[in-house]
Amino acid sequence: MQSSKIQGRPAEEAISVKASHASPKKSHDPLAHLLAGASGGFATAIATSPLDVLRTRLQSDFYQRPPAPSASSASSPIPQITNAQHTNHKTSRIISNIYRAEGWRAFFRGLGPSLAGVVPATAIKFYVYGNCKRIGAHMFGCGEDSTLIHAQAAISAGIATSTATNPIWLVKTRLQLDKAQTSTGNRRYKNSLDCIRQVLRQEGLGGLYKGLSASYLGAAETALHLVLYERLKGILQRSLVSPDGTDTPTQREITSWISTTGAAGSAKFAAALIAYPHEVIRTRLRQAPLENGRPKYTGLVQCFRLIAKEEGMAGLYGGLAPHMIRSVPSAIITLGVYEFVLRLVGTSE
Repeated sequence: MQSSKIQGRPAEEAISVKASHASPKKSHDPLAHLLAGASGGFATAIATSPLDVLRTRLQSDFYQRPPAPSASSASSPIPQITNAQHTNHKTSRIISNIYRAEGWRAFFRGLGPSLAGVVPATAIKFYVYGNCKRIGAHMFGCGEDSTLIHAQAAISAGIATSTATNPIWLVKTRLQLDKAQTSTGNRRYKNSLDCIRQVLRQEGLGGLYKGLSASYLGAAETALHLVLYERLKGILQRSLVSPDGTDTPTQREITSWISTTGAAGSAKFAAALIAYPHEVIRTRLRQAPLENGRPKYTGLVQCFRLIAKEEGMAGLYGGLAPHMIRSVPSAIITLGVYEFVLRLVGTSE
């Protein structure tokens, strides 16, 4: 009888040990969340860079203005975007024009700042998100799975990340929009460091934080995305797991991938569609000043009004198609890799 008790204990002890260790690791291992988030962000930045360049150019009005006549433009004309109604045919034509005029490397312009921003951005985002869930749950007396806790943690993470990494994304946007100047025929910025030097010299330290107000507005998108993601992931997991708990490790892994990718893609699609105009405003605020040195867009409200006046409300949705094509797979890749790495290092169930 003693033998049978001993034989029955290992499985029970394993279950209790797993239960006692899984929860604390989730809330108190920010380094694991940093590694997982950085891995997902790194993979996403490289895989979706061409779509990111296309999206940024469609959001800006630099490539909507008619080109000034010059000798070089006569020999190699570059078709311009003339309105904010971006059809699939027009998007394909723009991709072709970028490749013919600037080469395949243009699709990866700004990738350096993107990669440089992945580690600090994900470090701050997941550190703040995880700790704010724990602190918020203690303050409000709720569980960490509460919608309120997810929302306040996501907003805090979005604001903290935007504040810390705005200079990186400003440089990325400037490089992606950089084109030859009509007066000299040369590009404005040689590289990331040259861009930073010029911004500091011509616009001061505040120049590195242009678009920050629109980024704060975008924290609402982050909150909506993460709240929807957590809810949808739980629903999908419960619907796919066997009621009797007899799933094999392979089945559990497949279930995890399906629930994660399905929830990530669906949540991002809904959140991005609702909050998209802030993306256009942020890009416009971050673009370089005109050749006379004066910025066209000077603030959040002024930018919104000017776009609506000159281009109509449709102007606030410029580049929506490539943004959605990029953002949904990006969310799937980032959160898919993030959850996988957490499972790999043993901090996720």
